[in-house]
Amino acid sequence: MTGNRIITLSLQNARRREVRIASAAFLFPALFFLAVFIAYPIIDSFITSTTQWSGISQDRKFIGLDNWKQLIMDRNFRMAFGNNVIIMFMSLLFQVPFALALATFLDITGRKGFVFKVVWFLPYLISSVAIGILFKFALDANYGLISSISKLFGGGSVDLLGRPGYALFTVIGVVCWQYIPFYMVLYLAAYGTIPVELYEAACIDGATRGQYFRRISLPLLKPTIISGATISIIGSLKYFDLVFVMTGGGPGVSTELMATMMYKTSFVKFNMGYGAAVACGMFLLITIIAMITITALNKRAEL
Repeated sequence: MTGNRIITLSLQNARRREVRIASAAFLFPALFFLAVFIAYPIIDSFITSTTQWSGISQDRKFIGLDNWKQLIMDRNFRMAFGNNVIIMFMSLLFQVPFALALATFLDITGRKGFVFKVVWFLPYLISSVAIGILFKFALDANYGLISSISKLFGGGSVDLLGRPGYALFTVIGVVCWQYIPFYMVLYLAAYGTIPVELYEAACIDGATRGQYFRRISLPLLKPTIISGATISIIGSLKYFDLVFVMTGGGPGVSTELMATMMYKTSFVKFNMGYGAAVACGMFLLITIIAMITITALNKRAEL
């Protein structure tokens, strides 16, 4: 008995060792790329944020926390962060409900709504740069589509991107137009996980479509809705390409975001040290907000 037990333990230890070796072999490439392309750039950005450097010259002067002190007192950075927060709340307000409404419509229509599914998903297939250029010309104050229609009916030019009070909300509208299809597909996929038997049982019990949505579908979709809201929040805090193409952060700083400010500081003004501080500040703010959001939404889901 003792000999058999020793043999069994030896075989178990050998299997565990083989599993550990295989796990390490499969994990090493992923960990290597994470370390090289994610961990190292983050660490290097924090190091660069403590220097005064143009990004081109070989002279990198260590200045300690001077860039961080400037960042804390920078009114433009606070305004850029505020614009990101406005986009975040407006995106949540429009993207999630509209996407859920479209997904509900497609779930009800089934195969009959195939054409709507294709047409509504098209904006997400277009690159952000192409959408930015498209709407930049379409909303031009002189020869844009809206201005042309206004002039056709005897009105004046309509400048939505050139007026500080309208530019940010115009950009938000374009952002929502592009990303609502993504959340629509996300929620439509979640609808596919709900058993048909639940709907049939609800119909037998005399429930209306609205009652089925409120009492059965919505609670079952709650985890996916929370995931979609989290993705929307994180994405809203790091928008860059579409906004940069449409307005470049203007007029003035009315549509300036943290990402556009970081780009212009680093690659237009060639102040790489302060640009790295902006990027690191952006990284910390997004991480904190994401952690708070995920914690709060998960606690709410458990109630």
